[in-house]
Amino acid sequence: MAEHRQSRRRRYITWGVVGAAVVAGAGIAAQTSMAATSWPAQKTFTGHAFDTCTAPSLKAMKAWKGGLYGGAAVYVGGRNRGCNQPNLTASWVKSVNSIGWKLIPIYVGAQPPCQKSSNPEKLTASNAASLGATDAKDAVAKAAALHMKAGSPIYLDMEPYDITNTSCNNAVLTYVRSFDKVLRAKTYRAGFYGFTSSSAKAIATAKDKTNLPGNLWYALWDKKYTTTSDWPWGAKQFTDHSRGHQYMVNSKEKRGGYTITVDRDAWDGPVAIVG
Repeated sequence: MAEHRQSRRRRYITWGVVGAAVVAGAGIAAQTSMAATSWPAQKTFTGHAFDTCTAPSLKAMKAWKGGLYGGAAVYVGGRNRGCNQPNLTASWVKSVNSIGWKLIPIYVGAQPPCQKSSNPEKLTASNAASLGATDAKDAVAKAAALHMKAGSPIYLDMEPYDITNTSCNNAVLTYVRSFDKVLRAKTYRAGFYGFTSSSAKAIATAKDKTNLPGNLWYALWDKKYTTTSDWPWGAKQFTDHSRGHQYMVNSKEKRGGYTITVDRDAWDGPVAIVG
């Protein structure tokens, strides 16, 4: 996601500073409630996926169908979303879903107070809980407006930050817990995108798992298509189709006459339920 939430230059400065099946939901302890009968069955995709800043045109999505990828991530909202989305409409979602694409909703929420990059929305220790709840309500509204139904995941995007800064890290975890609690109250699954050196690590290594996401999409640009062999944490964490791995960025690819610069993902996790 090299340009998707921040400019390319700004994102790499930040980086440098911090160094298809249907199954029941699963993951870490916070996700076990997903097995309740009131929850729609999880829609899971396992295979190659891509993410790109602006959702491609419908013609491009049709041209790319049947190639390497079966899943595509889309930025459904958030004040820190980096690109306009002229193509991302309910009609577009319905059309690409009908031709077989599995969609992965991302929401670019508030960013950490200790993050070096500037963003339109940053959380603070004092507003983390309230802002997390507000952003989660907005994320659900944005997803629902695109006809991504209850039971769908929403992946909260958190860029790199210094997780050794205890006050900053605690504020981020407060925000994430509040965001996820509201998502689940509205019957949407909680996912998280972050970096193995920082934001994803903060989630995976937190001692208190209460209200943390049950699905983890980790950025580790090792060019390895896997969600297991390079998984850096406990083997029993985020199991049963709860992982995504962004393994390569800024790959300029041409298919069917359409060239798109994408980030590559190995996917084994929930995707949107489109109605």
